[in-house]
Amino acid sequence: MNCQSHWEGIYKTKNANCVSWFKPRLSKSLEFISGTKIDKCEPIIDVGGGASTLVDDLLSEGFMNITVLDISSESLEVSKKRLGKDASNVYWVTDDIIAVNLPENHYSLWHDRAVFHFLTNPADRQKYKRILVRSLKPGAFAVVSSFSLSGPAKCSGLDVVRYSSETLLSEFGSDFRLLHSETENHKTPFDTAQKFVYCLFRKI
Repeated sequence: MNCQSHWEGIYKTKNANCVSWFKPRLSKSLEFISGTKIDKCEPIIDVGGGASTLVDDLLSEGFMNITVLDISSESLEVSKKRLGKDASNVYWVTDDIIAVNLPENHYSLWHDRAVFHFLTNPADRQKYKRILVRSLKPGAFAVVSSFSLSGPAKCSGLDVVRYSSETLLSEFGSDFRLLHSETENHKTPFDTAQKFVYCLFRKI
C-alpha cells in the first residue's frame, strides 16, 4: 500500500473534523508545549500536523516560526484554507517523516500527535529517530503522543504500535531524557474513546 495515497484518500473523502483523531483544540499538546517555556521566536515543527488546529493556537499564542509537515497535501490545504491570510506565516512541508530532509540542529521543539504509532516497521522507526535527532538542537524538546497500551490496535484501517512512556523512551534511546508523561482519554467525533500517552522528552 502506498502510504501517501492512503492519507490523500482519507482527506479527499472525509471532512477533517470527521476523522477519529480530530480534536477542536489540542489542549494537552498546548499544555506540554507551554511547559517547555521556549521563546516564541524559536522554530517549532508539527509532524503530521496536516489539518490539525494546533497551528492556529500556536499562532494565536504568538509563536512566529512554525513548520507543519504532513505526507498528505490535501490535509495541509485544509489548514491553509482555514487560516486564510495567516497561512503565509507558516512553513508548509508535504513529505514523509521517514524520508524528509530537514535542516540539521534547527528545531527547538518537535510535536507529533499520532504519527509515530503508525510506524510498525522497526526500520521505519529508526529512520524517524535519525531525522528527529539530526533536526533538533541540543537541549531541544520533543512532545510525542501515541496510543497507549490500552488504546486501539488499529486506526484508519492501519495497524499501530501502542506505547507506554517507558517503551517510547526505549525507542528514542540514550539521545533523550523523559521529563514528563500523562495519559489522555480522547473522545472521538463518533463518541468513542481512544487512550493516548503524551511524553515530553529533551534531547541530551
